[in-house]
Amino acid sequence: MATFYGVNGKLLQKQYKDFLSDFKTWKQKSHAKDWLLYPENLGEYLSIDETALSYDELYTIVTNKKAKGRKGSIVAVVKGTKAESVIEVLNKIPLKIRSKVKEMTLDMAPNMELIVKKSFPNATLVTDRFHVQKLAIEALQEIRIKHRWEAIDQENDLLEKAKTQKRKYNPEILANGETKKQLLARSRYLLYKRENKWTYNQKERAKILFEIYPDLKLAYQLSIELANIFQNTTNKLYAYTKLAKWHEKVSQSNFKSFNTISRTITNHYKTILNYFDNRSTNASAESFNAKIKAFRSKFRGVRNIEFFLFRLTNLYA
Repeated sequence: MATFYGVNGKLLQKQYKDFLSDFKTWKQKSHAKDWLLYPENLGEYLSIDETALSYDELYTIVTNKKAKGRKGSIVAVVKGTKAESVIEVLNKIPLKIRSKVKEMTLDMAPNMELIVKKSFPNATLVTDRFHVQKLAIEALQEIRIKHRWEAIDQENDLLEKAKTQKRKYNPEILANGETKKQLLARSRYLLYKRENKWTYNQKERAKILFEIYPDLKLAYQLSIELANIFQNTTNKLYAYTKLAKWHEKVSQSNFKSFNTISRTITNHYKTILNYFDNRSTNASAESFNAKIKAFRSKFRGVRNIEFFLFRLTNLYA
């Protein structure tokens, strides 16, 4: 805008901040760096998540699902993720109003769970399904990466052996024209997708991959089965039964990482099963985090946190 009107950009920014905007008279300016509160935006269905405004500066953000990421979304913004600090700020809202909250979606962080229990006594806690599925995908990728390092080590051993014997090293080329190292590196994205969404090349790659590494095939099937439980099940009781069967399959697989996921699900099964009541997710909070990142990127970072939050709340609070 400054370039268009032929004025000094820094001067225009300073004038906007100090005079044109209402930043200096902003009611919440005195405590904006530590917390912001908009009780009028409180609704029956909320999300809670953390986001970074700049580098390691984490903030806990409570949003109203009904606003759908538009004006009226922000309920609270609190510096840090310490449960006691966030609870202290949220408890500034009268208990009678906080008691109206029926449901709260969150990740599996214990501090978030404590915040919700202490601040919203009548809210049902719902663990976000995508955080659970993400754990399974990460476990699957961990197995792929382990095999990739093994393939790199094997290739290095054969290369060194060829040098010692003063002969040319010729790596093994698979049916699709890739080496094992390349196969494992290029299989990353197909493991995120369902079979019916694979391209022709991905189908060919997956066939070879699963023939050489049957454990990857089993891990992929476990990951997809877990996703199917959340996608296709509508009844909480059926979901509990299916998760129990999935747990049994994981136990038989002897995958350490998947057994860790299974234990995590067992420890959070009540809040995970609450998803099947209304099929609520934390997608709105994740989407709002993406908007904050885009906003931050547009202004090339956050130099003044108070002013950044002032502009953010003007749009979304």
